[in-house]
Amino acid sequence: MSIFKDKVLLITGGTGSFGNAVLRRFLGSDIKEIRIFSRDEKKQDDMRHHLQNSKVKFYIGNVRNRESVDMAMEGVDYVFAAAALKQVPSCEFFPMEAVRTNVEGTNNVLLSAIAHGVKNVVVLSTDKAAYPINAMGISKAMMEKVAIAQGRALGEDSKTIICCTRYGNVMASRGSVIPLWVEQMKAGKPITITDPKMTRFMMTLDDAVDLVIYAFTHGKNGDLFVQKAPAATLEVLAEALKETYALVDAKYSETEVKTIGTRHGEKLYETLVTREEMAKAIDMGEYFCIPCDNRDLNYDKFFTEGNKEIAKIEDYDSHNTGRLDVEGMKKLLLKLRFIREDLGLDKKAKSTEIKSE
Repeated sequence: MSIFKDKVLLITGGTGSFGNAVLRRFLGSDIKEIRIFSRDEKKQDDMRHHLQNSKVKFYIGNVRNRESVDMAMEGVDYVFAAAALKQVPSCEFFPMEAVRTNVEGTNNVLLSAIAHGVKNVVVLSTDKAAYPINAMGISKAMMEKVAIAQGRALGEDSKTIICCTRYGNVMASRGSVIPLWVEQMKAGKPITITDPKMTRFMMTLDDAVDLVIYAFTHGKNGDLFVQKAPAATLEVLAEALKETYALVDAKYSETEVKTIGTRHGEKLYETLVTREEMAKAIDMGEYFCIPCDNRDLNYDKFFTEGNKEIAKIEDYDSHNTGRLDVEGMKKLLLKLRFIREDLGLDKKAKSTEIKSE
């Protein structure tokens, strides 16, 4: 962690699952200060009482408000931009709210970071931004475009570097399906599945933090980073959860699985890298880097020159990536902190938060 030695890190949306994961990773390091910026004073107060760590500073504010962002940005070296509206159904019904937070809010963070001479900004995105069909994904896709455009405008010699990360389903993050299904099982209710054949990429929060740190240490202005990840069907995930919790009580293996149908704006599978992006993606082993498109606004050549190779390339999506079976999914579930606690493998944390990471 020497690159963070004596540095100040700002996390927007820092009371969320990602912010908590970063804190667990960094608090024991030689970082000087971590600033948590969010609009939820209750979550901040809970986090403050739980951590009781002088390295962590709390800032109440909203990314929609540039003034509050500027106040938190003073003296910051690095920014992880995680503030977002990311619930698909609520964004579907209130799309302008998604625009105001995910697009305009992120732009406020980027402009503030540039104005304050921040060295690195990593913007967190989602697989739903690739071929988006819902308001949340569309707003995240626009957020990516804004970040890439800001990075392109800054150029290679800028003292501020802006890049993006895009990741798939983060298991047990706040609002995700795994904590919901666990609560349903414990309450003796059926597990509610939208579509058993629906596939999703499976990543842990530690994977998400690794991706952001990788982008932070390797990114150039306007780059987009994606971590390769396995996928699973919802049917496999539900069965893996049942078998895992059967280790606590055999009754959980008999939990009913009820198909309720696809919700507003949901896809059968998710795409992490489009085929257009795959045509220029750089394979970096565990990651793909999609470099910034540095073409100018000379439109003429766009009509006379194309890339015939794109037609031969496939997307990188949750249907064609490596697929986990039930045993593989169970092994991945055992990496989740709250599941290890429920199984008695780890000591329960003092926090009384809902079952999320």
